[in-house]
Amino acid sequence: MRTITAGLFIALDGVVENPQDWHFPYYNDEMGAAVDAQLGTADTLLLGRKTYDSFAGAWPEREAAGGPDADFGRKLGDARKIVVSRSDHTFTWRNSEVLQGDLIAGVTALKQEPGGDIAISGSVSVVRALLGAGLLDELHLLVHPIAVRSGMRLFDDAEAALPLTLLRSTAFRTGVVHLVYGPGHHLEGDYDQAKQHLAHDED
Repeated sequence: MRTITAGLFIALDGVVENPQDWHFPYYNDEMGAAVDAQLGTADTLLLGRKTYDSFAGAWPEREAAGGPDADFGRKLGDARKIVVSRSDHTFTWRNSEVLQGDLIAGVTALKQEPGGDIAISGSVSVVRALLGAGLLDELHLLVHPIAVRSGMRLFDDAEAALPLTLLRSTAFRTGVVHLVYGPGHHLEGDYDQAKQHLAHDED
């Protein structure tokens, strides 16, 4: 079964909207390697329409320009790109197609197909839906040491809590922390249990 990973730039207060306005000062070689490992090694990209439009409006030109980001642009261009959209779409970026039918059913079928990893970048509504359906294998959060204080946050209000399991973590020189979460399970406990772990003065 194929693995689905999602990567997001996120502020300390949970904001994920418009990262281009606040995250570039923290982008260094460590973050570049983390992004490439999550996104650049996948053979399929699953993208929301807004994220796709943003990528398609920038990366083909960067690839053609032949600058230092051209290799990454080529990787994205060569990958199969599946766009989650309810409207008709005209594609100019190679290897692009619309996800047919229901999101959850379509992604469930996609996981069963032969192939490599499936990667998501941004596309918050898609990430939320796949987390809720238990279809996301890894959630990569690049947590920036800044509180943006306005904008859409990753997790919206919902009736049920969403437990996750920390798989690994890495602190970068810039203060960004790369956290990788997988599916979790609900824990049980109360104060009576917790108080057993309070520090006690030695007599």
